[in-house]
Amino acid sequence: MTYRVVFAPEALEQLAALYHYIANAASPDIAARNTAAILSYCEGLSAHPCRGTIRDDVRPGLRITNYRKRAVIAFDIDADVVSIIGVFYGGQNYEIILQDETTDGGGEY
Repeated sequence: MTYRVVFAPEALEQLAALYHYIANAASPDIAARNTAAILSYCEGLSAHPCRGTIRDDVRPGLRITNYRKRAVIAFDIDADVVSIIGVFYGGQNYEIILQDETTDGGGEY
């Protein structure tokens, strides 16, 4: 079974922020390659969505996987859809951000 991968608006904003950060620190080409690779990795969850670690302690149904030890990808699976909830880079505390989302309706990104 192939799953459909969708990105939450917050995840897309995080990828855009990551692109701008890398573009300013290195170059637009490097930023484009890095963010495209993360997008591709996320889209690969369509074939194997059950990888990663289940983190029900942070948020019910949450799964976490890492991209090259540099980014944490938070997602959940529902029926035939993989929802990318967030892409956290550079040691961001995704646990606090995702817990805040479930308690007050919105986290800081």
